[in-house]
Amino acid sequence: MVENRLWMIKLGGSLITNKEKPYTVRYNVLRRLAKEIAMLHKEGYKLLLGHGGGSFPHISARKYRTVDGIIDERSRIGMSIVHRDAERLNMIVLRYLLYEDVPAYPIQTSAISTTNNDKIVKIFTYPIIHLLRNGLIPVVYGDVGIDTSKGCTIISTEAIFEALARELSKEYTVKIVMCEAVDGVYDKDPYRYPDAKLIPLINEKNIEPVLKMVGGSAWIDVTGGMKHKIETLYGLAKSGISSVIVNGRVRGRLIKAVKGLPVISTRIEI
Repeated sequence: MVENRLWMIKLGGSLITNKEKPYTVRYNVLRRLAKEIAMLHKEGYKLLLGHGGGSFPHISARKYRTVDGIIDERSRIGMSIVHRDAERLNMIVLRYLLYEDVPAYPIQTSAISTTNNDKIVKIFTYPIIHLLRNGLIPVVYGDVGIDTSKGCTIISTEAIFEALARELSKEYTVKIVMCEAVDGVYDKDPYRYPDAKLIPLINEKNIEPVLKMVGGSAWIDVTGGMKHKIETLYGLAKSGISSVIVNGRVRGRLIKAVKGLPVISTRIEI
């Protein structure tokens, strides 16, 4: 283990919730992942957690078109409702982490960042660095954000991870583990095509064809699906921050990814 290394772990929205059923949590998956995170914490790994919104804020964000900004009178109440839904899932995640004695501390996305035309332009990392230095685990999450151009927008967990990784890499050696509901990135939709093949490595040699292969999410998702994830992670890879995408539904893969052990996955690095 590298003492100054920080593992940023994302729990995908389609992993911890059922996106086909509004406001439905996969409690068995969340419970097991909380136990695995507790094991890593007890072994001394420095962690920052994030989770997607899944079937919680994505539903209301689509209804009120929050990603388009404040466009009508309903947008204002919609902004509050989307945040409520995001926070509701965050509190459930927090509860399961606390069951396992994980010192998790929630960080509201809109309280530490602002965007302009959907892009994060400012992020305040001192609270997160303070928590890490004192042995706590910050937990960020996809949420409605304050946009200086449009009034509001949706900030995905990938976007907040990207901004945080770039800033925190000044203080730590940052590694990212994305726990999703699939083994990694495929050459075509694995839910529809049984012969889909896993892509074990994405780098400068195959990034363009990979982006052409992947589409958006198979369900309601206002943050761009797998393509958005790959674009964000590849951008970080070009800055020296590598990532790995693993299947969080399979016991132990999160732990293997953090420990650098062989695991079925897709690595994104240069």
